[in-house]
Amino acid sequence: MKHYEVTVLKPGYATWVGPTQQHADGSITLVRGPTNVIVDTGGPWDRQALLSALKNEGLNPRDIHYVVCTHGHSDHVGNVNLFPEATLILSYDVCKGDLYTFHEFVHGQPYKIDDEVEVIATPGHTKQDISVIVSTREGTYAIVGDLFECGEDLDNEDLWRSFSEFPDEQVASRKKILELADLIVPGHGDAFEVPGKTAPKPPWRSHGEKSESRFANKIVWYAVVPLLVLVVGSLLVWLITRAF
Repeated sequence: MKHYEVTVLKPGYATWVGPTQQHADGSITLVRGPTNVIVDTGGPWDRQALLSALKNEGLNPRDIHYVVCTHGHSDHVGNVNLFPEATLILSYDVCKGDLYTFHEFVHGQPYKIDDEVEVIATPGHTKQDISVIVSTREGTYAIVGDLFECGEDLDNEDLWRSFSEFPDEQVASRKKILELADLIVPGHGDAFEVPGKTAPKPPWRSHGEKSESRFANKIVWYAVVPLLVLVVGSLLVWLITRAF
């Protein structure tokens, strides 16, 4: 199994400042491994913060292979131009440069980035929302954009329904994610664990690593131990002959 890590570079937020206004920004998330993925790029005002966050991770935009935007709202797509060399998946569009690949998200077909990373359709907040599913040692992450506004919307449906274009579809998509994931990165809050889920124990060793471990044990028993016996025996013989 390949090793992937999920890092929230900038948690999203949403704070009302009046009856018709709020300060809001979408979460920016790095999926790091054999294939590096940025999920949502924040608003245009996040440009320098995103570049600085990548630098802190020892990365630059050229190190990113895929940029996935969960939907087309401005606080989630504001910096896609920082990654011209990456494959861009924005809602149901898939392109690299001006070359578009048509993918059947609409019929429920996942888009596989790697064996442990895939993009799936999760409509509801908009008609073409997508989510990124990542298998890690900590468990399965779902990076979902505004399918979940924040962890609190599990108990207060108004937090997501007031922004939902297709609430019935969003209910179904949320249910699917809650069944799939151990941890969720929402659009406007901190990552949270799915209630009632126990994340699987980390697969610290692959089958190959176990085989290597057994081979190492054989070396210890069949080579090192006899050598130690020989050395200790020789030392004892030398001490005995000195005594007489």
